[in-house]
Amino acid sequence: MLARARLWCAALAIVTAAAGTAIAKEGLEEEAAARDPSHVAARQAIDARRYAEALRVLGEALARDTQNAETHNLLGFAYRKMGDLEQAFRHYQEALRLNPEHRGAHEYIGEAYLAVGNLAKAEEHLRRLEALCQSPCEEKVDLKAAIDTYKARRRTGATPIPAR
Repeated sequence: MLARARLWCAALAIVTAAAGTAIAKEGLEEEAAARDPSHVAARQAIDARRYAEALRVLGEALARDTQNAETHNLLGFAYRKMGDLEQAFRHYQEALRLNPEHRGAHEYIGEAYLAVGNLAKAEEHLRRLEALCQSPCEEKVDLKAAIDTYKARRRTGATPIPAR
């Protein structure tokens, strides 16, 4: 019994450390992005709903560093808001290839899947967020709310959630 409890504690420590590493990696990416003038300008453009401008600025950031998951995540967001889901999916998938624990990319790709009517894939990304977020996190809360809204609209026969 004591050996089983020790094994459980060791497994929990490993899972907690892995989650902490993922959060730390994303935190470092976000800190670096916050200092990058292109990311600052892109976020300002996104906040003002000037998505074409955000794409231009993020294209400059991508030209400097193609391996930045946050750049791809923001590109996916801007493309999704402009209605170009093909490009949005491409960039979200690249963000997740570069950082499989990127919470923002999981949230946004889940929302994109809802826009194309793929509830199962959206729920898959919600489950991934549930595993990544040991405590409540904004990305998990937001995707769950979007899924709940999608299901409610579907039950009432309302139009599915648009891509924007």
